Amino acid sequence: MKILSIVGARPNFMKVAPLHRAFQQCSDVRSVIVHTGQHFDARMSDVFFSQLELPKPDYYLGIGGGSHAQQTARIMLEFETVVEAEKPDVVLVVGDVTSTIACALVAVKMHIPVVHVEAGLRSGDRRMPEEINRILTDSIADQLFVTEQAGLENLKREGVEDRKVHFVGNVMIDSLIHYRRKAAETRTVEKLGLKSGEYILMTMHRPANVDSEAGLRSILQIIEDMVRYRKVLFPIHPRTLNNLGRFGLLERLQATDNLELMEPQGYLEFLNLMEYAAVLVTDSGGIQEETTYLQVPCLTFRDSTERPVTVDLGTNQLLTDLNPETVHRKVVEILEGRAKKGVIPPLWDGKAADRIVEILAGNYRKTEPAQRVADPTFG
Repeated sequence: MKILSIVGARPNFMKVAPLHRAFQQCSDVRSVIVHTGQHFDARMSDVFFSQLELPKPDYYLGIGGGSHAQQTARIMLEFETVVEAEKPDVVLVVGDVTSTIACALVAVKMHIPVVHVEAGLRSGDRRMPEEINRILTDSIADQLFVTEQAGLENLKREGVEDRKVHFVGNVMIDSLIHYRRKAAETRTVEKLGLKSGEYILMTMHRPANVDSEAGLRSILQIIEDMVRYRKVLFPIHPRTLNNLGRFGLLERLQATDNLELMEPQGYLEFLNLMEYAAVLVTDSGGIQEETTYLQVPCLTFRDSTERPVTVDLGTNQLLTDLNPETVHRKVVEILEGRAKKGVIPPLWDGKAADRIVEILAGNYRKTEPAQRVADPTFG
């Protein structure tokens, strides 16, 4: 069985890494990695391949930047040639980035079964390009692997057949568990002269939050409030950095006392920073899951979340707008020991990739040509 696994943006790497390791344990499975190049900054891409012990991609499409339409079109054109050359049995896509839907569309139109890992997540906000990518990918995928109960309910409501849907756990947590010790060996927190609970960790990159002057001014006020209580570590996303410069706000940020501005961190370094933070302030999707597993308080600037288990069971709290007063109150509550308590969700145990591989091996193991013609869906 030959599987093409697609990566394109930073969150994909942590999801494909445990799957690739699990595939390598199967003597009759060949795992081929295709990197679309959707994230083309080495700090956002190359370092993750090395830290997650992924091999050099078998294919690098070099797509780079551009609008959603431009990226989608270029990925589809380049990926089609890969499928023609490799003739895979399965195309595996993860998450909800442009590469996910682009490669899924190519595979389906070339009659190759599509497997979607992290299926069924829904924010209910169709203004988010990721939401459109999730809905479309799930509607054409042959097998859908789900991380939480809400995913099962969403897919059932959308009419997806039960036989296609599998509740297996979270491959992002597989990576966290596998690399937690290695992350500790980076001693990132110690090198900054800090100890557990002595700092607040912040990330901010979503267009809704960082593409307007008003949003950035609110973020600056939030930071200026938080540094009164703890040192704030802010690995700054290129998009956020560029917009701060565009609106003439970068000098104000750089002049803030008790703030450590940092370049984007590698996976291991950031995992070490997350584990010992007093609180995470973010607009990220994956961080909501990672902090839930680590039992670290998380404040997320989003109108809704596609990962409701992090709120229902975990340590995550949604803040629906960039209101500095609300954030100030929540941060103080957490620092005073009144943080929301959470538990680790079901099947977030580091074994999701093993469950996925077991199911794929049963459904898509290579058969004789005559049988493949008779059963084109492969189960």
